[in-house]
Amino acid sequence: MNSLMQRILDIAPVWVYLTVGLLVFAEDAIFVGFVIPGETAAVIGGIAASQGHVKLWAMILLVVLAAIIGDSVGYEVGKHFGHRLLGMSALDRYRGRLDRAQDFLSRRGGSAVFLGRFTAFFRAVMPALVGTSRMPYGRFLTFNATGGIIWGTTFVVLGFVAGHSAEKLAANVGRGMTITVVVIVVLGVIVWKLRERRHAKVIEAQYETAHKDG
Repeated sequence: MNSLMQRILDIAPVWVYLTVGLLVFAEDAIFVGFVIPGETAAVIGGIAASQGHVKLWAMILLVVLAAIIGDSVGYEVGKHFGHRLLGMSALDRYRGRLDRAQDFLSRRGGSAVFLGRFTAFFRAVMPALVGTSRMPYGRFLTFNATGGIIWGTTFVVLGFVAGHSAEKLAANVGRGMTITVVVIVVLGVIVWKLRERRHAKVIEAQYETAHKDG
């Protein structure tokens, strides 16, 4: 794991930008967020910035733009193909969570776009659901951009702070400890995401049980 992280941090800057940008964009495009670690990519981008491989301001701008553009793509896909996509049998296992997301959108409107940015499942499906609902793009973009700016800046800066703190530690105990701290931070984000998904599954089961009883 240390060797893998070392390679990530030593990669040429253009590939760091490209990889992080594509991962964030892909997560925010239609339904890909089930498997693409957008937050982890943003954190790693911040770590790379702390190591001097990329510029912090450029990484923040890239992640924010990738998030906003990815959501916009999801919105357009939902607008033109949403009903067919939502009816696919491949999504049956997520039907309960999709129903919850649609209910959340119908109750909260634009604020659901903003709040959905901070939950993995909602982040993956909300743009397409909004496009399907025919919310005006201008209204969607306002909430989408606000959430993207806060989300992108937060996770890139989180990685930057963690990496910068690790560099200070490295001055005293060596680069091996730096890599170890970086690995712990990334693993912490991954564990958080796994716990988030497990919690979502519990809520989904409760939702489905309530609807069966009703």
